[in-house]
Amino acid sequence: MKILDDARELQPPTGRACCAIGMFDGVHLGHQQVIRQIVSDAHQLESTSLCVTFEKHPATVIAPEHAPALIQTLPQRLAAIEALGVEAALVLPFDEAMSQIPAEAFIQGLFIDLGRINSICVGAHFAFGHGRAGNVELLQRLGGEMNFVVHGLASVSLDEEPVSSTRIRAAIAEGQLDAVGQMLGREYALSGKVIEGDQRGRELGFPTANLAVDGLCLPPNGVYAAHAETATNAYRAAVNIGHRPTVAEAEPTLHVEAHLLDFEGDLYGQDLALTFVGKLRDEQPFETLAALKVQIEKDVAAARFLFTQL
Repeated sequence: MKILDDARELQPPTGRACCAIGMFDGVHLGHQQVIRQIVSDAHQLESTSLCVTFEKHPATVIAPEHAPALIQTLPQRLAAIEALGVEAALVLPFDEAMSQIPAEAFIQGLFIDLGRINSICVGAHFAFGHGRAGNVELLQRLGGEMNFVVHGLASVSLDEEPVSSTRIRAAIAEGQLDAVGQMLGREYALSGKVIEGDQRGRELGFPTANLAVDGLCLPPNGVYAAHAETATNAYRAAVNIGHRPTVAEAEPTLHVEAHLLDFEGDLYGQDLALTFVGKLRDEQPFETLAALKVQIEKDVAAARFLFTQL
């Protein structure tokens, strides 16, 4: 899949494109039906399938105080989009200038840059453009003027409730990861780049890969057994999510630390994805580092046992 930051770079072979537009955080079941529609359209109309998305959530610019934690990193989102058969993704850097573009001008500009649009697909409640004034009705009017088809697809329901990114974020925060997987249509994975930590785990005899997870929605604090995957390798791991209450910090910060079982080396700079097998215990403080080390030994043993039960 081609990754673009300018629509003019697409240059579709037939001069035509079919576009899905949205943030697509999570690329959940509802997003998937939107994206599959334009893949189908592109095949039928001899066009290039294009997913138009944003580098960061528009709320981070429009209403930062209400900006949600994200389900996925951008690389995860793009990989999930690619898996649906999309030929290209246009990743727009949502900023103050873009937030001021009227909805009609946004579509007109996209039409000009692409050469021709054959179809646009969005969710039925999709809103876009300055003041979120754009909607399916506006798209249909513009489609009549510029000769493209518009699909405004209704939400997908699961357990008689609409599947949405908001609902998925709530389920992640509550630790309902099986439900999250059902709404995503695939296993939930927490991903982040491996960064250098304070080597505390190494000092205790259990070195960890520390993940950069700023801005991401996280499962509840605690210790988990998880599968850990890089682009090339897979490992078993014991993972801690929390503020490390036993370690004295002037300003405790949230950490996601994965101890990879039977692994030596480092993964600095690589993306590491965690899929959770089960929760081992809640986060808790210990009186001494020695007591913490004893508990980590128990956690690793519990993780190994859990993997034998799979």
